[in-house]
Amino acid sequence: MSKPYFLNELADSVSSLNTFSINQLADSIGGVIYGSNDYKPSTGFTGIFETLNEAQEGDIVIRHWINGKGVEIANDKNVACLITLNPKEDALEMAEKLHFPVIVVERIEFANAFALRWTIDNLVPDSKRVVISGTNGKSTSSHLIYHILSNAGYNVFTNTDAKSEFNTLIDPMVAKLISEEVLENQGVNPRLFNFICDIPNKKIFDYLVIEVSEVQGWGTDLMKNHALIMSSAINPDIGVVTNVAMDHIGLVNSIEEVFEEISGVVKATNKGGVVLNFDDENVFAMKDFANPGVDTYFTSMDKVAIEGFEVKNDKKIYFDSEEKAIIYGGKTILKYEELPFTGNHFIRNILSAISACISLDIPIEDIVKGVKSYMPLKRRFTCLYEEPIVIDDFAHNPDGIKATVKAASKLANELNKKELYVACAIRGSRGETLNGFNSKALTEVINELNNENDRKINLILSSSVDLVDHLNFVEDFEKEIFLSNLDNENIKYIHFEKLYDALGFIMEKVDKDDLVLLIGAQGMDPASDVLKDILGY
Repeated sequence: MSKPYFLNELADSVSSLNTFSINQLADSIGGVIYGSNDYKPSTGFTGIFETLNEAQEGDIVIRHWINGKGVEIANDKNVACLITLNPKEDALEMAEKLHFPVIVVERIEFANAFALRWTIDNLVPDSKRVVISGTNGKSTSSHLIYHILSNAGYNVFTNTDAKSEFNTLIDPMVAKLISEEVLENQGVNPRLFNFICDIPNKKIFDYLVIEVSEVQGWGTDLMKNHALIMSSAINPDIGVVTNVAMDHIGLVNSIEEVFEEISGVVKATNKGGVVLNFDDENVFAMKDFANPGVDTYFTSMDKVAIEGFEVKNDKKIYFDSEEKAIIYGGKTILKYEELPFTGNHFIRNILSAISACISLDIPIEDIVKGVKSYMPLKRRFTCLYEEPIVIDDFAHNPDGIKATVKAASKLANELNKKELYVACAIRGSRGETLNGFNSKALTEVINELNNENDRKINLILSSSVDLVDHLNFVEDFEKEIFLSNLDNENIKYIHFEKLYDALGFIMEKVDKDDLVLLIGAQGMDPASDVLKDILGY
């Protein structure tokens, strides 16, 4: 990849300035200025990168597209300038008419990367930074790292939340959140200051734990090297890669493309260490991309393989399935019964989080305390009810579906449950390919478990047309490809158009000694509220 604008020589000098001219900004992100070569307000840039809805006077707005009306709104708010990739309709004409500065860029991610880099360099320059990416498990891993560090008494920022709203980094939200938290900690209104970098004692974060989407884009337009660009902007001390699997079909269409995108995290880590999943051959191969002087740590669920791997004991951590314990440095540091969740895919996340904290030189005793006290994110194998047991999980791609259904079946076996109900929401507006992969994964895991157990899986499907918006509506062809794969393998199921009907059917059939698993992304997100309504809670 050619060197992006935000890493060029000018951007290096600009990122260390507490303010910069609009011309310096445009040159740093590869943009062309329209409307005016000066910031709109005479006071210039406040130091806050914002969204248009929440922007105030002096902020810089970054927006993927804008039309003339949007330019008018920005002008009326007296924001410093507006950066966009796609000026629609009369946007540029309005900018000229109002003498309002609009910067048009070829890649909007360069603008967001610059915003992130400038904010970190100026407001929290001394913080240690951890970047986590991968197809599955990045939210749980990053949130667990955040918890361990917070529990140890450090001030920590993370962009991970239950819905993963801020992990894409395709808008200025993370830069905005860091700025606002720093300023709030000072007890000041950021807009009362011309430049937030003039405020003394800004540092409040010891660590930044930032989740980076492994693949990003708009429609079918891939933001190539997204993980590399954003990770480079953050300049991580530790890079963590959980796994490589197919998701975001249409943006990427092969495992090789996914590998290329995710490996950007390792390539961008120029100090400290990288944490790699030893059991995933694609992640393991990323060790060859580790930069000189960067330590490589490995996590594994395979005791025999990892013990035979020629790397020092302090660079590997694994789960011993016979001893039922997590091993580090040849010693048990956590027992199975002490873990906050025990599905294999979640134990992998725990290993990643522990390894990241070890690489940050956090004492083992503090790491262990953090793991033991952790409360999982919402919709990460969350137990909603106990009689019957209802587990809710965000599983939304092939690997996630297989791992989560297996974990639920294992739990049902351990608790001697009679029946296992799996309610799965079909993904809307994701096309044939991903829905085909998801249904094949569901077919494969059901066949595997049905052959292993006397208990058969009761499969209930929903298109959730009653609760999803137009961006997640399940089209007929998506439903047909999903159902046809199940039909071809003679998998029995019942399909409901509405989520209310699907969950209502299950709650009528289920016994208190059964187990219910809810899986899927947007179509299953409202399930906990739907169940409260159905059950009258």
